[in-house]
Amino acid sequence: MTRISRKFKDISLSFVRNPVTNDILAITDADAIKKCVINLVRTRIGERFFNSLLGSRVDDSMFELQSPETAHSVEISIKSLLKNFEPRISLSSVLVAYPEDSNDLNVRISYTIIGLSLPTQTIDFILQPTRV
Repeated sequence: MTRISRKFKDISLSFVRNPVTNDILAITDADAIKKCVINLVRTRIGERFFNSLLGSRVDDSMFELQSPETAHSVEISIKSLLKNFEPRISLSSVLVAYPEDSNDLNVRISYTIIGLSLPTQTIDFILQPTRV
């Protein structure tokens, strides 16, 4: 059964104004979901008010020794997070790799958007161990 979707729309977190309407710029469909997926992965558990379960422990694993077990743990964490908190996507794969000479983790997430006839979307980003 195919679910029919409506148009996805979100505000741009850059808060740039539209020069014509003077409203905050909006992002739609694939771009809106891409930003949401990245924000979910980078959110720590307990960081968002009113939903203390939302988030992952991915940032906590950045300060452990890099190993295949750490990469696998991050993969499982991201899969669980997206399955529970992003119902607009059907997750295809999550791949986490760690370059041997750095403490970074390279993350690749592939998914299809439910209800939209778009090709499989892929997000590549790097998680770096930084403290603020």
